[in-house]
Amino acid sequence: MFRSLRQLAGRVALCAVLASATASAWAHSSSNSYLSLTQRNADLVLRADIHLRDLDLIFDLDQNRDGQVSWGETAARTGELQTWLQQGLAVRGATQACALRPIDVLASQHADGYYLSAEWTIACPDPQDVNGQRLRLRYDLLFSQDNLHRGLLKVDIPGAQSSAILSPDQPEAPLLQGEVSGWSVFQRYVAEGVWHIWIGIDHILFLLSLLVLAPLVQSRRRVTEWAAVDSLRSACIDVFAVVTAFTVAHSITLVAAILQWVTPPPGVVEPVIALSVILAALNNLLGWFSLRRWRLAFAFGLIHGFGFASVLLDLSLPAGQLALALGGFNVGVELGQLAIVLAFFPLAWLLRHTAFYRWVVVTGGSLAIAVLGTLWLVDRLAG
Repeated sequence: MFRSLRQLAGRVALCAVLASATASAWAHSSSNSYLSLTQRNADLVLRADIHLRDLDLIFDLDQNRDGQVSWGETAARTGELQTWLQQGLAVRGATQACALRPIDVLASQHADGYYLSAEWTIACPDPQDVNGQRLRLRYDLLFSQDNLHRGLLKVDIPGAQSSAILSPDQPEAPLLQGEVSGWSVFQRYVAEGVWHIWIGIDHILFLLSLLVLAPLVQSRRRVTEWAAVDSLRSACIDVFAVVTAFTVAHSITLVAAILQWVTPPPGVVEPVIALSVILAALNNLLGWFSLRRWRLAFAFGLIHGFGFASVLLDLSLPAGQLALALGGFNVGVELGQLAIVLAFFPLAWLLRHTAFYRWVVVTGGSLAIAVLGTLWLVDRLAG
């Protein structure tokens, strides 16, 4: 029996190493571009901001192989980049396509790094397409390279302020559609909250690390020897305590950051989120000396709330409907989180009596998550 357990532990360690090999790819699970439509004098101006990291996937811009894409390396290929951008962006009226006339290409900075920014004026053959608010934007950049990529559109024109999110499933959005209803705003941000928690691998692993011990009874023995919980009610109370603490904590800092009461820099928040993943995973291996998991959920949930806020701010919040957008996003995060719990906990409950659960899921899973978190931490500290 002991020999088989040692073999199992060896396989667990191998899984942890294999998981670490893909960690840097997982550290950036999605990418966003920023699209805006504004009015400049009598012209409608469309702007697209694309991360240099994303452009490097297609154009291999990092010529000196230092792992960073500089503006100098990007500027040398401005012509190619602008042609590529215009092939992936299209504005149409009711019956005809509108022309995009280049204005400028420049560098800009967002919270997660440097972007290429290109601007065009929109010229439509039929003036009624603009006056009658019949324009539509189609966005096809980067979807074939990254199906998690999103184009975040913000329209900021007097009488026509709106926003939309463009994805592989929904690559088109109306422009100049006028003010949108409060219910539409709420629904849209609920969907974005669900989507964000599902693609936020660091948030998911932090939550799972806190839940994995819920079906086991804490004792002075090693974690691999903990007995299974007999009462479903007590296990559910444990899960409820963790999830509630995490929810309350990240809701506090999400609101505080959106209202600009506290605005820590992303360069601090993202590494601390990675650190929270490491500590939550390692805490599972401390046995009797482990900290109460609901306390960890609350303490680090405060930091995760700042991470949620940075995403929400990037989604171009409507100033006049801020409460609806904020409430919808928070509801979406909770629904996404509940779906994760409902997917994980029944399986954990069924496997709680097995050596597989203690050795592979608890011990091996926690080690693998700690390794991933460590590589994320190093990656984020390195910028």
